[in-house]
Amino acid sequence: MSLTTDDVRRIARLARLEVSDAETEHTRDQLNGILSFIEQLQAVDTSGVTPMAHAVDVVQRLRPDAVTEADRRAAFQAVAPETEAGLYLVPQVIE
Repeated sequence: MSLTTDDVRRIARLARLEVSDAETEHTRDQLNGILSFIEQLQAVDTSGVTPMAHAVDVVQRLRPDAVTEADRRAAFQAVAPETEAGLYLVPQVIE
């Protein structure tokens, strides 16, 4: 696929960019280079490749999920203006 200067002008207009005639030629060459690189990438056979979430196979060390602090919920809610069923009551913001 190859873009023309008219295509670049149209893309610039849709993107609300002001591009001069000299910039149009340069931008066309850059965009055509990008599109040719994409065509090269699409030509590679990836049928036997397993998709990965990250380029490097990294495993995150996980710690056991254990409570490390004492439950101070009652103390915190004792100083709150209003609570109900363990929840803080706040003024309604959105009607």
